[in-house]
Formats: sequence, structure tokens, C-alpha cells
Amino acid sequence: MSRVSVDFGLCESNGVCEGIIPEVFHLDDQDYLHVLQDEVTPENRDRIVDAVRQCPRQAISITENPA
Repeated sequence: MSRVSVDFGLCESNGVCEGIIPEVFHLDDQDYLHVLQDEVTPENRDRIVDAVRQCPRQAISITENPA
């Protein structure tokens, strides 16, 4: 199973990821990023990969965990 994770030390809360897939990423009123769903599924994989690629700080990654 794959999971999405954020390096909050790198994240600048630009909101690019939220714009791509708001079901997974959410910026709150204080501009703090929350991962709403960390599981990468066949249905959301393409948009999560897009968010990983477009993150200005390269703060998002996908980790492959053994089943």
C-alpha cells in the first residue's frame, strides 16, 4: 500500500497540492497544511503524483509500504 507524506520542514503552504486534489490536502485558516487521506489509491494516484511533481518545495512524497 502506498502513502502520501509531507515534509512539514520544507512545506511553505503554497496550496498547489490543495488546488490539485483537495480531498487529500487542506490548508486551514492559519495556512497549515493537513493531509486528510494519506492512502494512495488507483482513483487518486494520478492527481497525487501531479501534486508531488508540482510542489514548489518538493515537500510531498509517496512511500511504498509492503502489504
